[in-house]
Amino acid sequence: MDEDISSDDIARIEEHIEELREGIARCRKLSLAAKLTIAFGAVWIVLTVLWVVPYVPYLAVAAAAAVIGGIVLLGSNATTWDETEAALAKSEAMRAEWIGRKEMRLVGDSKTLH
Repeated sequence: MDEDISSDDIARIEEHIEELREGIARCRKLSLAAKLTIAFGAVWIVLTVLWVVPYVPYLAVAAAAAVIGGIVLLGSNATTWDETEAALAKSEAMRAEWIGRKEMRLVGDSKTLH
């Protein structure tokens, strides 16, 4: 069964794992951006309600859209993040199993060449 798994297969799954980790990093950045968008929109709405800034209809609508859009982005990103983490865990488990099944030769078992 060891001949079914080559070093190239393990290298490919390691590349896939790295891609998944990069995807999770992108999800973290998107999550931060969504939270900031929600916060800025909410702060603008509160400032408008408290009459700290003058009421301008298009700015109020933009602030409400920022809050709603941020919530949607945060929810969508959370789903993607969860799916990517599940795929990462599965890929890492597969890599560990493949490496565990592969017969490794100890360096001390070889003859010396000098």
